[in-house]
Amino acid sequence: MGKLGKKREEAFKRVDRNKRYSVEDGIKLVKGCKTARFDESVDISVNLGVDPRHADQMVRGAVILPHGTGKTVRVAVFAKGEKAEEAKSAGADVVGADDLHDKIAKEGFMDFDKVVATPDMMGVVGRLGRVLGPRGLMPNPKLGTVTMDVSRAVKEAKGGRIEYRVEKAGIVHAGIGRISFDSNQLKENLTAVMESLVKACFSERDLRQSCDIELNNGAWCKTRPTRGCIFEDIDISTEYL
Repeated sequence: MGKLGKKREEAFKRVDRNKRYSVEDGIKLVKGCKTARFDESVDISVNLGVDPRHADQMVRGAVILPHGTGKTVRVAVFAKGEKAEEAKSAGADVVGADDLHDKIAKEGFMDFDKVVATPDMMGVVGRLGRVLGPRGLMPNPKLGTVTMDVSRAVKEAKGGRIEYRVEKAGIVHAGIGRISFDSNQLKENLTAVMESLVKACFSERDLRQSCDIELNNGAWCKTRPTRGCIFEDIDISTEYL
């Protein structure tokens, strides 16, 4: 690891890595660790304690953050006819069918962050699996990105909808906003993610692990999420064991 700058070193010293903070204190602490000149993103890492190698322990889902992500999301839609016009009216950045497929496959066009498709276009989108799949952009009916209601899907994507998927180590990463958000906005976004995780997990005991709040600069602190996503100064293990 390279040598830390003075500001980052001072930020790291403010956090006791052996202590679990309440969510309110954790958010306040992380906001105080800002060192960059740009509007840093605030992320969480939740250790679920699952083994995603087992199909029944794969945790994946999506949630709409009440205060958005603070990012400008570019949405590409695969649709034809009326649905294509509907997507454009909803604010989609790129709309197409076979022409969009060729633009991505042949020209390497990737100027988008989310992909939505109507069911009849999945034959075309499927041929882009090797391009979209590794980037996490492949539309999925379980996540609401393969749908006839393209207007709703586009508006949700642009309005703060995020997707999450557990990693090999049993950890879920998700962005909950920007450092410029006030503490209540970050807490409400975090609550929305945790409530979604409760529903997505195959049993409540998976959420007895830790939830870390992080900044782009690497500063992070451990927090204590509790049952029903009402965050208090009690360890989650006492709630779920």
